[in-house]
Amino acid sequence: MTTLFDEGVFSLARGDAFKNKKIGKLLRWLFLLPVYRTSEGVENLSHNYTTFASCQEVFKKNGVVMIFSEGRCINEWHLRPLKKGTARLAIRTWEKDMELKVIPVGFNYSGFRNFGKNVHINFGAPILKEEILKLQPEGKQLLHFNQELHTQLNELVYEIDKDDKQALKQKFDVPQPIIKKILLFIPGTIGFVLHAPLYYLVKMITDIYFDNDHYDSVITGLLMILYPIYLVAIFFIILSYFNWMLAVSVFAILPFTAWAFVQVKKDF
Repeated sequence: MTTLFDEGVFSLARGDAFKNKKIGKLLRWLFLLPVYRTSEGVENLSHNYTTFASCQEVFKKNGVVMIFSEGRCINEWHLRPLKKGTARLAIRTWEKDMELKVIPVGFNYSGFRNFGKNVHINFGAPILKEEILKLQPEGKQLLHFNQELHTQLNELVYEIDKDDKQALKQKFDVPQPIIKKILLFIPGTIGFVLHAPLYYLVKMITDIYFDNDHYDSVITGLLMILYPIYLVAIFFIILSYFNWMLAVSVFAILPFTAWAFVQVKKDF
């Protein structure tokens, strides 16, 4: 999403991740804001007002806040019931005469645990302030907002049975030209060999400690953190045996071979 908007994209994340003050400060620096659910302690729900205020500060600057309205991370091709937090934030913001566009977005992943996935991002039409605020009392506003949001997301989020491999292939498969497969097969093979130590180490750690619906997020996060360190380590290893020009080329060659492997992954 950050590649699609000129503005920084803030995201609402589960509140219990912010318990440690130092980690919480880091997460806020990464454009994450805490949102608390009843399951994370009723005593924490009051903190959501602070988060709402932070979101409204973002809106004043024409910023973007991404909210996962289902409220839970479940690895399935199915739209779950929506929580009321999105509706409450939008209505409270509109009541302050602040400009705000609410855009329904459906994220659809070709897989939840495979590396090199395809993702379809489908955008809906803005939910209109006038259509929501004309209703009274607030209960009707919340209900109508969620009905409109659910209706749109139902068209944007794919409904696919997890065992229907044919339907998944039809939706997500992107055939690669033969010439591309031939040209990238050798660099792709090199990319697999060079990156296997890092990838399988991260995968092993995630298999042990995070074998749940956050599996893919953890792998992605760990790779983002560790990959630059991995490149620097290989740089110094090559530098100790060869010249600096060859060592510097690591920062171009390794990412290219990794990309090449993802392009021809199915052929392996």
